[in-house]
Amino acid sequence: MTRKQRRMTMIGGALAVLAIAAGLVLNALRDSIVFFSTPTMAAEKKIPAGQRFRLGGMVEQGSLQRGDNLAVSFKVSDGGATLPVNFKGILPDLFREGQGVVAEGALDGQGVFKADTVLAKHDETYMPKEVADALKKQGRWKEGEGGKPVVSQETSSAKPSMAPSMTQ
Repeated sequence: MTRKQRRMTMIGGALAVLAIAAGLVLNALRDSIVFFSTPTMAAEKKIPAGQRFRLGGMVEQGSLQRGDNLAVSFKVSDGGATLPVNFKGILPDLFREGQGVVAEGALDGQGVFKADTVLAKHDETYMPKEVADALKKQGRWKEGEGGKPVVSQETSSAKPSMAPSMTQ
C-alpha cells in the first residue's frame, strides 16, 4: 500500500468514525431538543418513570395546595390532559394559579411529576409558543386587542383568561 493509499484510508476511516459519532449524539438528543413537553405530549410519549424532562402548561385554578416544609402540589394542564406536580422548594414570585409554568423533573411510579425546578412566566401577556400553539390547535385561543393573547372561555369554564388590561 502506498503512502497516498494509506492517507486516504486514514481520512476515510476518520470521516466514518465522525459520522457515526454525530449520528449517535443526534439520536441521543432526539427527545431533548424540544424545550418542554405538554401533559398531552407526555401521555402520548408514554415517558417512563424516572426519565427527566420539562413539563409546560397552565397551572389549573383551584389545584394549588401548600404543605409542610415548602412542599407544594398543583396540576398542570394544556387543555387536553392534566398532570399532577409535586415540588419542594421556593416557588417563583410570579407563580400562581391560571399562569403558564415550566417544571423540570421526572415522573414517579404513580404518574405524579416530581419537579426539582419550577419556572413561572415573566409577565401577564407572555405564554410559551408551544402552549399557545396547543391552545390554538384545540380552538381555545383567539387573538385579543393589540395582538395580545386571550384564552377563549367558550369551550371550557375551567380555562383561565389571558385578557389584556383595559387601560389605554
